[in-house]
Amino acid sequence: MSARLLLVGPLAEPAMMAALGLEPAGAAVTLPGRLSGGGRAGIALDGWPGWDREAPGQVTAQPVAASEGLRRYAEIMDLQPVEAPQGRVMGTVPGTRPEDGPFQRDLAARVAADLLARDPDQPAEAIRARLPMIAWWAASRLRAAAERGEALPPGPRDQDRLRIESRREPYGQYFSVESLRLTHRLHQGGWSEPLERAVFVSGDAVVVLPWDPDRDRVLLVDQFRAGPAARGDGQPWIYEPVAGRIDAGETPESTALREAVEEAGLTLSRLIPAPAFYPTPGIAAEFIYGFIGIADLPDGVATVTGLPSEGEDIRGQLVSRDELMRMVLDGRIVSGPLMILALWLNRMADELKRGLAPG
Repeated sequence: MSARLLLVGPLAEPAMMAALGLEPAGAAVTLPGRLSGGGRAGIALDGWPGWDREAPGQVTAQPVAASEGLRRYAEIMDLQPVEAPQGRVMGTVPGTRPEDGPFQRDLAARVAADLLARDPDQPAEAIRARLPMIAWWAASRLRAAAERGEALPPGPRDQDRLRIESRREPYGQYFSVESLRLTHRLHQGGWSEPLERAVFVSGDAVVVLPWDPDRDRVLLVDQFRAGPAARGDGQPWIYEPVAGRIDAGETPESTALREAVEEAGLTLSRLIPAPAFYPTPGIAAEFIYGFIGIADLPDGVATVTGLPSEGEDIRGQLVSRDELMRMVLDGRIVSGPLMILALWLNRMADELKRGLAPG
């Protein structure tokens, strides 16, 4: 990589430059043409903006000195410099790209910092293959930092109460395991000894229970689950709510609506927030957003669905709310998220019906 590069578009944003450890190397310059797209730059491999050099307009470019961090980031992102009379331009692809919303600066910067923090001996192509999962996890951390806050939180009252000394990723595929070395404040004062803790990393998810308030019935899905199978459970098909991972750049609400279509063939008319929770906080970093989805559930609406590309084979089943509660109480429901939604819906159903009534 040459000693000087011209960054354009999202890559030239101050937050991205800071994440990559870059500083301006002179005043900005102007290039001919126009950028298009780029809303998912730094989040998806195909998210970078297109540069149409022949289009009317101007593109601002920021000179920077080439660095090992930028070289590594570009290698992982498969981002190639483009030759121009003004110099080597980075942060774009030739031609035009469809508009795909505003650039998600904070998420892209978090992903960039995460990529550079990884073992430099790990092959770039191996990291590149896991970019969607890495972006999920980065988005989860941003949500956690923005959302959590309580008037009287549990734990020691000190602001400085957790110190993470190191993070390692001893295993990383579709999901990963993160090993933390940390110390934390003790309830009675002082600090813990250094602790080694491993957590399963999967990113945030949503669960949504489709409910027809007029018929007072819900739609459950059942599918094969590897967790019960690995445990040796003779019944690895279990009843669950509609569920799915929150893709990087999605909101929990948009994920819930998308998954209802993919897993149940349903278009929900409304989402009602239900409890959000950590299902197993001692071993997993997963946080789940719960919803009740208002739906029309006539006879015959339940079918077999799922994305073949993801190996999904999902069957829907209609049950009344009363029958759902009997299933919870007699042990036929073993999915924790479904229990939480079922109990919450049963407690809130009358109030929700009043709120949904016309007029």
